[in-house]
Amino acid sequence: MTPVLTVHVRRFAYDDDGPPAVRDVRLALEPGSLVAALGASGSGKSTLAKIVAGWALQGGHARFEGTLELAPGPDGPGGRLEFSGSHDDPRLRLGAWGQRVAYVPQRPGDLLTGAAASVGEELAFSLEQRGVERGAMRERVVRAARAVGLGELLERHPGRLSGGEQRRLALGCALVERPDVVVLDEPSASLDADGAEALAELVDGLRRGGAAVVVLAAAVDALVRRADRCLLLDGGTSAAEGTPDEVVASSAFAASGVAGTGRDAMEPTSGPAAQAPVRQGSRPLAELDRVTFAYAAARGHAAHAVLDGACLTAGPGEVIALTGPNGAGKSTALRHFAGLARPLSGTVRIGGTDIAGVPAGRVAATVGTLFQDPRDQLFERTALREVSFGLAALGLARDAARARALEALDAVGLARQADVHPYELSSSEQRLVALATVLARRPAVLLLDEPTAGLDGRALGRLDAAVTDAARAGSAVVLSTHDHAWARRRAHRVLALERGRFAEA
Repeated sequence: MTPVLTVHVRRFAYDDDGPPAVRDVRLALEPGSLVAALGASGSGKSTLAKIVAGWALQGGHARFEGTLELAPGPDGPGGRLEFSGSHDDPRLRLGAWGQRVAYVPQRPGDLLTGAAASVGEELAFSLEQRGVERGAMRERVVRAARAVGLGELLERHPGRLSGGEQRRLALGCALVERPDVVVLDEPSASLDADGAEALAELVDGLRRGGAAVVVLAAAVDALVRRADRCLLLDGGTSAAEGTPDEVVASSAFAASGVAGTGRDAMEPTSGPAAQAPVRQGSRPLAELDRVTFAYAAARGHAAHAVLDGACLTAGPGEVIALTGPNGAGKSTALRHFAGLARPLSGTVRIGGTDIAGVPAGRVAATVGTLFQDPRDQLFERTALREVSFGLAALGLARDAARARALEALDAVGLARQADVHPYELSSSEQRLVALATVLARRPAVLLLDEPTAGLDGRALGRLDAAVTDAARAGSAVVLSTHDHAWARRRAHRVLALERGRFAEA
């Protein structure tokens, strides 16, 4: 079968004189195929995704030597594009290329406009730009929303969606154009079980319709296992190719740092529940006492209580994992502990003290939060400055702050990247830098929102150690996750949030 898109990356570098981020990689994407590209943090997989989607070739100083050949189609660009450092071909402009080659990046917010007042408006944006007739536009928006499980949320403001729901929205924005090629970077991250199942059905539907699908991932999950062809990237180039089983069985895979057949296969096998006993009889460090909270209602809809008389207590040395479907309110519960959301009724206590009326900045002296999107808390020029920033408020002298910041970076495996700008790091490394900013302050309460999302095997090991060490030191650790196997391995208690309340899972 003739490929719909053929990619040959002889060499790609982000700077004129920089080292290649991707080299000597070929892809032949046939209609209806599923290709998986695996790689640990820094392997070049996200860069490869951006090359295929055209994102890496827009402006700047990037240098690309290679070819992109898109089979002719009824709409949008087609033909062979040859590059040797220059990429100003008008066929590669994102508006045109994106009609046929859709891309959902690792960070869904990078695809969303940020200006839409509703999910429906966000889905309609690209269609409006092309002047699609209103009736056809509405039909395609509704179909895309239903395909990604957002059919009941068309009036919801995108900013009110959970992380998993935002990923579904980004998928919908890619599908609404009916592309020939769909590139998905870490598509399973932050999705609940229903979302992962819907994603698999979505990919199957795309393939039946003749689209070629490319999945890029740092772990071997169920979707990767279904691929027709698998490519393992290491150091920016292909280290192994074949079926998923052949790649996983290769010696290159064992050395790559890619997580194996699910999080439950990761070592070490013993976690906080085995290594850090809860300090019985101690006063709770974090409490939700009959807390009720609801977001403002969308047009024509009644307000729905995300938390409805919810109760939760975390003691010193305890690790608690919160599970539940996308949009259940797990992140909202963590935001209450951090003082970033205030209950309509009920009480939030930190260290036994009611934090009603206490500014979030003061709460942060005791409570450390790793947000679901690490870039929400990264703003400094280097990783070291980032981790050092919050330590001055603790009264640490400059040298002491630097030493503690370096210790925290070393704990997450990034001591050598201390002088690197956080935005030059991979998404996995950005998450670890954000974690280091929290660990350096040694908070009494540690909140982790979807901490495993997008992590490779090595980074997951660093996270495991950080959780265990914090619990050993007496912190209460409360985290949200859709990774049930990992949660049961690492937590003392796993609680499901359903209908606004917590129950043992």
